[in-house]
Amino acid sequence: MTDFNDRERAEESKFARDEDFQFRVQARRNRLLGAWAAELMGLSPEESDAYAKAVVQADFEEAGDEDVIRKLLGDLISAGIETSDADIRAALEAKTVEARRALMGEA
Repeated sequence: MTDFNDRERAEESKFARDEDFQFRVQARRNRLLGAWAAELMGLSPEESDAYAKAVVQADFEEAGDEDVIRKLLGDLISAGIETSDADIRAALEAKTVEARRALMGEA
């Protein structure tokens, strides 16, 4: 019975680590997306930092990535930047890979 309990605790621990890692990847990805969009909009370094934080915060509005995509698309269009949903989704995928690699390199 001890083997089963040990295995169960190990699985729970792995699940918690995986969830934490995924959360950190998404937060880093959102910060990178914010920096990317800020650069397109020509924001100053201080404005870029604040904007990247706002993108991270936007991800807490609803589950999934739609809230972040909606924010970026609206802000970029408002700034006069020609972009599309597909452009933002492509950047989201690229920044996800970049964030995952950076976090794996830190481990």
